[in-house]
Amino acid sequence: MTDNRLRYTATERNRDPILEILRQILPARGLVLEIASGSGEHIVHFARALPGLQFQPSDPDPKALDSIAAWAKHEAVTNVLPPLLIDASAEAWPMEHADAIACINMIHISPWTATIGLFGNAARLLPQGGALYLYGPYRQAGVETAPSNEAFDQSLKIRNSLWGLRNLEDVAELAAAQGFSAPDITAMPANNLSVVFRRL
Repeated sequence: MTDNRLRYTATERNRDPILEILRQILPARGLVLEIASGSGEHIVHFARALPGLQFQPSDPDPKALDSIAAWAKHEAVTNVLPPLLIDASAEAWPMEHADAIACINMIHISPWTATIGLFGNAARLLPQGGALYLYGPYRQAGVETAPSNEAFDQSLKIRNSLWGLRNLEDVAELAAAQGFSAPDITAMPANNLSVVFRRL
């Protein structure tokens, strides 16, 4: 029997620190859309810990969609919906509403057009006060970038010239233009950040 589950070692390291932030910012009830769900390991972990919420995973990669479905079945979580094929850069996603949106480790491993699409669609889907949660490494003005993040940035650009660490100020400027609050920033392990924007 084929096991379609993908496994990423970084997920085991960061899923609990991320969950602690999500516990603080997500509503008690509602629908949480995850963009770029990847293997699905994060969303099943969050769904098991937050049973009052419904989780909608998504990804543009068919192999990731298979992995997400396989993880949800393996973990027997009933509050994870079937994954959707969503390209973050698309002008319109196949969704009408989400109470919150999470996007983990996507912005630096995608073209800038994906971030533009993320905020444009989040502005359409989220209610006033709804949270858009981002996680990953960023550059910040006046803050020295960790050597490990500099090396990571170079490796990303070698893989794809359109990828790389983003300036958090550029992301915040895009967010403001789409009607979001200034970011609430929390330092995380391994030189990553949790960044929360609220729909105004």
